[in-house]
Amino acid sequence: MTFQQAYHEGKTILQKAGVESPAFDAICLFRQAFGMDRQALILRGQEDAPKENTNEFFRMIAEREKRRPLQYILGEWEFFGMRFSVGEGVLIPREETELLVYTAAELLTGHPAPVVADLCAGTGAVGLGISQLRKDARIVCVEWYEQAFEYLQKNLHRFGDERVSAIRADITQSDAAADIGPLSAVVSNPPYIVSEEISSLQHEVRREPPSALDGGQDGLDFYRAIARNWLPRLRPGGIAAVEIGETQGQSVSELFLAAGLSHIRVQKDFNGFDRVVSGVYQGKS
Repeated sequence: MTFQQAYHEGKTILQKAGVESPAFDAICLFRQAFGMDRQALILRGQEDAPKENTNEFFRMIAEREKRRPLQYILGEWEFFGMRFSVGEGVLIPREETELLVYTAAELLTGHPAPVVADLCAGTGAVGLGISQLRKDARIVCVEWYEQAFEYLQKNLHRFGDERVSAIRADITQSDAAADIGPLSAVVSNPPYIVSEEISSLQHEVRREPPSALDGGQDGLDFYRAIARNWLPRLRPGGIAAVEIGETQGQSVSELFLAAGLSHIRVQKDFNGFDRVVSGVYQGKS
């Protein structure tokens, strides 16, 4: 079997399985198995593919055919120019979350040596992203679930940034923030899917941990916890920025307004959906 034949057969398997982007997924798995990108495939496509690598390629194709997320098969995924370790038990970083990183960094202008809490940190993508834009920041990534915390520690070790640390804590508990603060910023990409909607999500998304998706009966449980437990840890003039579901802009804005935020804005992502709510902490009146 040639390289070209292997790639086309893999892509066809994924097409028949109903995978959303069979060509993209097939070339990603091809690169993983053979160490060749699309250009190399074009140049060397008629050469015989090594049997061991071919077997590995089709093993991964079979996993993807069963709708295991591509990112979990690859074992890593790019976010903000960094490649994060991912796997079962942790949320996969998504491109639209980069808006949260840019928003937080923008709002921190004028805050020297800011102290930032990244809540529900998962892989650490948001906190580490902010650290790339603010080299003077100290960032505490907070994660409760064991498997996700393992990936968080792995990624912090991978990027070796002493300014970014991790603690294991449940952000919904009132004492979780007791030893952290005062803070310059609170940022979070928390679980925000309405519980009853999880069963209707894409096959691949349902393979991600429910703990990273389920925001409770109305999807707002974690925003309430942030407003209750974490916004009071902000210095006056500190900032908060959170990712939201596309229908949650008004609800989250109202929660945060009542908790002492002003200058609240809702920003849309590159698809035109509401994605980030942010504001400045003035304290409760």
